[in-house]
Amino acid sequence: MNASRQGADWTALTSVELEAWAEGDGVAVLPLAAIEQHGGHLPLATDRTIGEGLLEAARHRLPENFPLLVLPTLAVGASDEHTAFAGTLSLPPEVAIAVIEAHGEAVARAGLRRLVLFNSHGGNTAVADIAALKLRRRLGLLVVKAHYMRFAPPADSLPAAEWRHGLHGGAAETAMMLHLAPGTLRRAWLDHPPSRGEAMAAQGGRLGPEGEAAFAWMAEDLHPGGVVGDARLASAALGERLVAHYAQCLAEVLVETRELAIDDFQARSEPE
Repeated sequence: MNASRQGADWTALTSVELEAWAEGDGVAVLPLAAIEQHGGHLPLATDRTIGEGLLEAARHRLPENFPLLVLPTLAVGASDEHTAFAGTLSLPPEVAIAVIEAHGEAVARAGLRRLVLFNSHGGNTAVADIAALKLRRRLGLLVVKAHYMRFAPPADSLPAAEWRHGLHGGAAETAMMLHLAPGTLRRAWLDHPPSRGEAMAAQGGRLGPEGEAAFAWMAEDLHPGGVVGDARLASAALGERLVAHYAQCLAEVLVETRELAIDDFQARSEPE
């Protein structure tokens, strides 16, 4: 095995080779992404590019001979909040849940017991939570939900207001794309569209798009252009730092998933 890039890709193995992975009690990871609008400055594949970039970087940070099995990315996710904008592809939530479940069932049939759902799109969070619990209940799988957006960001990387309000197409996503796929950025469109959340925060109170008490929102509810945050703060250097940070977090999650004792995890046979 190449020590600089751990694990194997599901589609590159034969059926016989895949069975051998299960015998080693390996970890399967299913990347969850989205194809959706990110304003005029970022491509529709932004979430997929970031998710796959973080996973690739994490693979270089795993211990030697770490038994990781990478499933094909689920590129289209649950993106209902972006459907007002051209180019967005979205699965109905119940379909997205069923698709994740179907992949988990294939993991279980192969004999694997540990699955990480690695998510790079906020809209997938709820469907991943539901699918993970269903797989745990029915099949006895250990299913870990790793949403990179929930990893604590590196200190002093961006202003607190940008982390709070730059929810979509802001500095963080733009910076990581500058590092991972700089040729895809439309620099003339870099801007700082104000978010409804910023205005609400300035007035005080607990209610907002995210946080203690959040309201359901469509992207255009936050700004007519569908993106929020100050993309002008982004740089390739910042993107490199963010990718390294989130990749290290993910690598640690994968290692902890491998080490967690799950012999007492049992599938239940009750009907859906």
